[in-house]
Amino acid sequence: MNKSWNDESPEKLIGDKAYDSDPMDEKLENDYGIELIAPNRSNRIKQTQDKRKLRRYKRRWKIERLNAWLQNFRRVVVRWDYKAENFMAFVLIACIIIVCRNTNF
Repeated sequence: MNKSWNDESPEKLIGDKAYDSDPMDEKLENDYGIELIAPNRSNRIKQTQDKRKLRRYKRRWKIERLNAWLQNFRRVVVRWDYKAENFMAFVLIACIIIVCRNTNF
């Protein structure tokens, strides 16, 4: 059986302050084994996040910028493809085009 790209769950999930929730944190950790990294809300009494882990949160803008660039490719946004492999191929093609546009080739 071929292993698909979505068969593996991530070890860590990075989110913004809206994801700061004890029930969500416990469910992800206990049921799926995923560590939630999100900055604490300003009104939170018990601080749950380690400052060292939040360094990953600071690099989150790179992913958000890539998602914004991918919005320029209609085939990726609409997802007309039936098979996940075809969709992922077009996402990779879009990423290659983005890299070529942003480098001096």
